[in-house]
Amino acid sequence: MRDCIVVGAGAAGLSAALTLARARRTTLVIDAGRQSNLAAAGIGGLLGHDRRSPAEFYATGRSELMAYSSVELHQGEASHGVQEDDGSFAVTLGDGRRERARSMVLAPGMDYRYPRLPGMDERWGGSVFHCPFCHGWEVSDRPMGVLAGGAVGVHGALNLRAWSERITLLTNGSELTDQQREQLAVGGVGLDERPVTSLDGPGAELRAAVFADGGELPISALLVKTTLYQRSSLARDLGASLTQPDEMLSVEAIKVDAMSRTGVPGLYAAGDAAASVPPSMATAIASGYLAGASAAVQIAAGY
Repeated sequence: MRDCIVVGAGAAGLSAALTLARARRTTLVIDAGRQSNLAAAGIGGLLGHDRRSPAEFYATGRSELMAYSSVELHQGEASHGVQEDDGSFAVTLGDGRRERARSMVLAPGMDYRYPRLPGMDERWGGSVFHCPFCHGWEVSDRPMGVLAGGAVGVHGALNLRAWSERITLLTNGSELTDQQREQLAVGGVGLDERPVTSLDGPGAELRAAVFADGGELPISALLVKTTLYQRSSLARDLGASLTQPDEMLSVEAIKVDAMSRTGVPGLYAAGDAAASVPPSMATAIASGYLAGASAAVQIAAGY
């Protein structure tokens, strides 16, 4: 019986595990190795690590953890989870192994779902992105598009004006209200309502958005509306409550309180999987710390 199982070894999971390790708690970290930002060339806006390679960041984090003898890192999946009658948690690993702990931190990351247009996947995390605060600086002053409709699209396009004066909202066939059109006009944002069929450009570079009528819009970067869904079934397996994505809050997040507690005794959640705000490395690290500290306090109290 360990003190804690941490599911996920992204920024939140590593942060939670480090906090637990320094509290001298036996901890198993399960790393599926699919951190969402690995496609990006660098981390944007994380103090002390700005523009550092995500892969390098995670390698350093794992190395730091291995300095603590109370931590074990398992490379693989956590396929199923249950809470036992005594309140402890058990997970089944991909190799069939079963592990138990007094507490658990869920930080498995999220499934990022965006329009699957031809040319989108190979540019994801570079010239195509979902967070201007993470990627906007690298594409500053270039002609950019925003692929989204309604209030989300208008808000995203107006916000992106901080990085470039040449912004066009692509509604992909959906219509805007007169008020929304006026907002764009006042904000100096262009508008194109034609359906988008693909993205074009040499290699991973973006040259243009291609429309159904054969026309093109020259752009070098594209902000895309993205909805985040739970990557793992563990939250549902263990009875945690989830938010439901809507037009403005596009995330299926695990509901937690200010100390990363899910409402299921002994179960905590952190990082993208529990974030109701736009995901970032900074917020993931902070929430992982809170989850780890909360678990350590719970273990010390013996409940």
